[in-house]
Amino acid sequence: MNQLAINEKVGPNYKLLELTGDITAYTLSDLQEKMYQYITDTNVVLDMAQVTSVDASGVGMILATMNDGSDNGTKLFIMNPSDSAHEALTRTGFWSSFYVIHAVTEVSDT
Repeated sequence: MNQLAINEKVGPNYKLLELTGDITAYTLSDLQEKMYQYITDTNVVLDMAQVTSVDASGVGMILATMNDGSDNGTKLFIMNPSDSAHEALTRTGFWSSFYVIHAVTEVSDT
């Protein structure tokens, strides 16, 4: 079982979470806690370039956070998803609903 490393950075209107490893039922508790805490106050950017896999629990948590952001007037951004992260999120049928960016300079409040 792989671990999930989370590196946090703060931007002017977002929290950046750089993720490395697997997002699974076994690894997502810290990520889930951070995302739910931050999304109520600011935009959250998930840098998923180094994500090796995402299971159904991880996808569900990402979708729930996206909805929480919508309820709070904030957004969840997916930045540079790896092929496996992109595939997992595409399988949801909601790919077009995600805010996908390539750099934090694309984060907006609108």
